[in-house]
Amino acid sequence: MGVHVVFETHSTSEDNERGIATGWLPGRLSARGLEQAAELGDRRRRDNLTAVFSSDLDRAIQTASIAFAESSTPRFVDWRLRECDYGEANGTPAASVHGSRQQHIDMPYAGGESWRQAVHRVGGSLEDLRIRWASARILLIGHIATRWALEHIVNGVPLEDLAAERFMWRAGWEYHLSST
Repeated sequence: MGVHVVFETHSTSEDNERGIATGWLPGRLSARGLEQAAELGDRRRRDNLTAVFSSDLDRAIQTASIAFAESSTPRFVDWRLRECDYGEANGTPAASVHGSRQQHIDMPYAGGESWRQAVHRVGGSLEDLRIRWASARILLIGHIATRWALEHIVNGVPLEDLAAERFMWRAGWEYHLSST
């Protein structure tokens, strides 16, 4: 028993292509991102999903809307699935923001939050899913913080290890949230 979670990152944004760490800014999908969102729909539409949940940031909502435009699968938006809040660094060069992740595992970004705080926030959403969607297969569309929360909470991967790895896109990750 438990919830089967399929996680997909939002599709490529204009900021991703420009090397910008969008953080809590809305962001917008690039031309390639629009294609990726359609591909996500092709890949997941017949995947026996009970529901789709996305971050409330525009790039994630846009990904879910395109991917599931022709689907009757219910879609929900949850602000807790947002990216880490880089505070004053939202919208600045990604190389700088991502290069200092190790320093911000527990120390919040100026005017923002730490990675541990972000993972804790996402964890609240995961706990609600565990309680309210038992035995369901659901899709989460989110960000790096969403995946880190899943890896840390479900698989026990230390945040320090996650902060040290380079993100590599792939067509989804799968997790099981046990009922206990």
